[in-house]
Amino acid sequence: MIFALDIGTRSIIGMVGRAENERMHILAVEKQEHSKRAMIDGQIEDIAQVGKVAAEVTARLENRLNCKLTRVCIAAAGRALHTESGHFELELPEVRRVSDDLIGQLEAGAVSDAEAAVTRNSDRLGRLYLVGYTVSRYLLDNYPLLTLHGHNGQKLETDVVATFLPAEVVDSLYSAMQAAELEVISLTLEPIAAINAAIPPELRLLNLVMADIGAGTSDIAACRDGSVVGYTMATVAGDEITEAIMRAYLVDFSTAERLKAESASHETLRFTDILGLDQEIPADELKAAIQPAMKQLADELARRIREINGGPPSAVFLAGGGSKLEGLVDAVASALEMEPRRIAIAGANFKASAFSDEEELNDPEYATPLGIAVSAGLGLISDSYRVRLNGQPAKLFRSGVLTALDVLQMNGYNYADLIGRTGASLAVTIDGRRTLYRGEPATPSILHINGQDLPPSTVIQAADTIEFTPACAGKPGQRTLAEALGSEEAAASCLVNGVPAAPNYELHSGDSIETNVIVPVKASAPSALPAHANGERAPSALPAHANGERAPSAPPTGEARPARSIPVPNKPQEEAKTFPPRQFYLNGNSLELPAKPKGDPYYLMDLLEHTGLDFEHLDRPVVLKVNGENSAFMRVLNDGDNISIQTEESHA
Repeated sequence: MIFALDIGTRSIIGMVGRAENERMHILAVEKQEHSKRAMIDGQIEDIAQVGKVAAEVTARLENRLNCKLTRVCIAAAGRALHTESGHFELELPEVRRVSDDLIGQLEAGAVSDAEAAVTRNSDRLGRLYLVGYTVSRYLLDNYPLLTLHGHNGQKLETDVVATFLPAEVVDSLYSAMQAAELEVISLTLEPIAAINAAIPPELRLLNLVMADIGAGTSDIAACRDGSVVGYTMATVAGDEITEAIMRAYLVDFSTAERLKAESASHETLRFTDILGLDQEIPADELKAAIQPAMKQLADELARRIREINGGPPSAVFLAGGGSKLEGLVDAVASALEMEPRRIAIAGANFKASAFSDEEELNDPEYATPLGIAVSAGLGLISDSYRVRLNGQPAKLFRSGVLTALDVLQMNGYNYADLIGRTGASLAVTIDGRRTLYRGEPATPSILHINGQDLPPSTVIQAADTIEFTPACAGKPGQRTLAEALGSEEAAASCLVNGVPAAPNYELHSGDSIETNVIVPVKASAPSALPAHANGERAPSALPAHANGERAPSAPPTGEARPARSIPVPNKPQEEAKTFPPRQFYLNGNSLELPAKPKGDPYYLMDLLEHTGLDFEHLDRPVVLKVNGENSAFMRVLNDGDNISIQTEESHA
């Protein structure tokens, strides 16, 4: 069975049927209106609300047919529709019989030509999905044919009209169906579906146009010489009439919709306006009030029809709920300067492709849902097969030949996922010379089709299973200061962005390293460190003073002071015995420090917090000396060392 859903601006219509003797036997039809305006101009605004209504329509059909419906065929509205023509020629080495494979190759080339034109305009048009195409002409050895299959020839040509929609339109449709717990197995365009129901292929030798007038948009398709030659869309439809009634009589949207429907069958219309006043008007008065809006709708339809067809056609079929508006046929005929008898309400030709024992199918509102069912059930679109990507049904938006690359791109992957990117390089400056550490290469992607390792150019067939693992970008270039300079000793006497840094400091692009720096050096406060190129601050080896106290001044010459003992934290007895406290002389004062864990050595930088210097407000260089020698911050200290850490002026 085929389950078709027409997701309209005002309502959702569901149909279930099966193909019998080259026609669709429609078994059940259900319709439900949205409880609120969940869609505007054919675009889903409230995905959850649309999914809820779709689930309710599905449940009613399941109850009627006593079956479970899980796979659905849908159509996308023509809002923001973009069409592009494509042409392709195929020259064979010799005359041969034309097979389906050759026709597929020919059509794929023409579609690729149309896609290339769209790609050139991608900045202006945004991200587009190819949702379908129609062959407008075949040529075999320069002779036009309706079909090439089975003919013999050497030169094959075709022209196609490819249809594209913004990615947001298609993605929202899939999201709504997912909310309704339905799997999409076929996606086509609403005007393609509607024309397949309203104008059978045998009538397309004539120059005919179908206008499917919904609530938010009007989809238009034109055919001649046996083929559909183009699609377009008008952003005016039935809602324009409803809104005119709202303005004229001060009623809400649902009341205006009811008045519009009743005006065709009631002589007197009764309603309550938004002020709470009961009103009663003749139906003819309402019909007169909506004439300007109806003329605007007819004029826009006529303009779009002339645009897509190159002039007035031989006849026009009006479909959709909006086509039921009394007087619209005459208004469209007048706008096109055609005889009213050449404008008809669609429905009379539905019986050519569908029938039902239970339902009346000649309602023009059924053009799109019936067209979806007919298109999928009778094989009029070729994208109704299933392909699974990473365990989930893949989105398929085009017909003709599909490669694995096509499927991946339709489902959100791009060339970067296929190829991967090498990690970013790390660029630093060492003593004025630019040094580059390159990033690691990317981990390549993995593509398996039906369990085999195959290239992205592989043509995908129905029921194929694709497993794809995207490429992983390589790690960026990384170096610590010690790694860049070759040793911790070299790193101990250098500056990064003018500030001392530890040997394990991770370098960033834009860092500037100065090596073999001899103190005195300029000390910078941690709160005002130079910034990296990426906006982060370079970490400094200069800690803030522990408690803000000033260290005692140096004693007078020849005078000794008692040793200043630093409290030793409580430690396990065995550790204290193994690693005794360390004894130094800092700026003339005795300084006892607790042993570090595991007996690690003390560095000159460890004593900065005991100097009493206010590093947040320094404005002159600091001189570092150990036993009278200029030293670096990473100088390893020994017991009994005489250390001097003072500003340049104090030292002098």
